[in-house]
Amino acid sequence: MTQSSHPRISKAVIPAAGLGTRFLPATKATPKEMLPVVDKPAIQYVVEEAVSAGLDDVLMVTGRNKRPLEDHFDRNYELESALEKKGDANRLAKVQESSDLATMHYVRQGDPKGLGHAILCAAPHVGHEPFAVLLGDDLIDPRDPLLARMIEVQEQRGGSVIALMEVDPAQIHLYGCAAVEPTEDSDVVEITGLVEKPDAADAPSNYAIIGRYVLDPHIFDILRKTEPGRGGEIQITDALQKLAEEHRSTGEGGAGGPVHGVVFKGRRYDTGDRGDYLRAIVRLACEREDLGPEFRTWLRRYVTEEM
Repeated sequence: MTQSSHPRISKAVIPAAGLGTRFLPATKATPKEMLPVVDKPAIQYVVEEAVSAGLDDVLMVTGRNKRPLEDHFDRNYELESALEKKGDANRLAKVQESSDLATMHYVRQGDPKGLGHAILCAAPHVGHEPFAVLLGDDLIDPRDPLLARMIEVQEQRGGSVIALMEVDPAQIHLYGCAAVEPTEDSDVVEITGLVEKPDAADAPSNYAIIGRYVLDPHIFDILRKTEPGRGGEIQITDALQKLAEEHRSTGEGGAGGPVHGVVFKGRRYDTGDRGDYLRAIVRLACEREDLGPEFRTWLRRYVTEEM
């Protein structure tokens, strides 16, 4: 498909207002997004992913007790000065890296009304441009450039694009689920329907929505009219369902364009689940050049001799 004239995406929105109750008591005073994955907080991996896809204007939607997120991406002159005096150039570079990544902005979600409401909080910053949404619980391996592919699809086809992954049908109740039709691209489908966390018997497919979206700004108009859904929250899944319905009912004339999905088959680390969080740390540590060789040796010995 030929490149179209859809506006270039430059802004990323990262909702980060959740309470992190699955990680209590660790998250009683520390935002879940700041929990370390090896030696970087999970949220830094997400910002790095946005930047690597060309999005260096990042809005973080925060809540109460999330000030450490802002501090992490700000300068820490006292720490930098101390490291400089010690001649610790390596650690100094790591400290400065987070503050130099992107142009960061912050807005607070006053009431925890769900992901759809958190995204709506970004409307004044985003304006009338398409934008990306990255959820902090999902880490995508940088060797699998999912977001860049989604941006490419949106620029070619317009409308909105969501990330999908095939899961075991027994697990589909944990995710938003998409009904799809194929397109001429093997990794792209058109979304015909969406449902939030369906029972396995009612799920239209085993295509689960994972935490990456590229959205047309018309989604804001729909979110303003979206009533609370599952869990009493304003669901982005319900708004995208409405967007897909509008497009299909009006043909090519739908205000927000079509909704497509990119089927992802790469490496994804779910840090919102305690078990998957631990697996993510092990996998990433094993692949680190500075930690991997020694850690893998210890891990093999532990598994074979001590378990």
